[in-house]
Amino acid sequence: MTLSHDLAGQGPTTVVLLHSGVCDRRMWDGQFSALAEAGHRVVRCDLRGFGETPVDAAHTHADDVRDLLDHLGIDRAAVVGSSFGGQIALELAVRHPGHVSALALLCSGMPGFEPSEELRAWGGREDALLEAGDLEGAVELNVDTWLGPEADAAARALVLEMQRRAFEVQLAVPDEFSPVRTGVTADDLAGVEAPALVVAGAHDVPDFRAVADELTRLLPAARRLDLDWAGHLPALERPAETARLLTAFLAELPGRP
Repeated sequence: MTLSHDLAGQGPTTVVLLHSGVCDRRMWDGQFSALAEAGHRVVRCDLRGFGETPVDAAHTHADDVRDLLDHLGIDRAAVVGSSFGGQIALELAVRHPGHVSALALLCSGMPGFEPSEELRAWGGREDALLEAGDLEGAVELNVDTWLGPEADAAARALVLEMQRRAFEVQLAVPDEFSPVRTGVTADDLAGVEAPALVVAGAHDVPDFRAVADELTRLLPAARRLDLDWAGHLPALERPAETARLLTAFLAELPGRP
């Protein structure tokens, strides 16, 4: 299966945008055109089980992204990942390092990271709502948790729509079509040589700030950026500012004209 995707722009560098686990490719509406206008070829996709990409088999998200790049004839790309998308970007960089020229990790997840008791308890609340058939309650819980104080009503409405869509798709998937673990560990990240921008939000949940600490320590070419205004989804909370910081990072990469 080829992931549902959009393309924009032309230029010597390609940028791939990987969405968070409560969103789909629409979360990048505030950056997609801006990055193309800055001289990049830009790809955004729906991972399997999100947006317009169904789940039709067992799968590994990082390999799905690699297959999409191959389908598009893209040898190397700078990969931008938000939250869960950041974890997929890291797994892609470990499993298929030749495809990844740089990483921008926005409030990223991390392979092998053990969640805190508080985050596990939050996951239990979500599971209980879904098991009780309260889909809207589970959607509201996610929106209230993951959007920071800068998010406006339009951002909230979009996350409501994207998370609801993800639940509807994923709850209908049989167990045998579940994602396959990659086996990538935290120790593997020490071998990722690509330049990496590690972004943390001051208003994010503590687990993801701890992940940013670990990624900054583990990735050999990491640079840390803390946003005092951001929650967990800066691309939706301040879209234009996030576009500018990504454009600036990409402009600094080695070999960029």
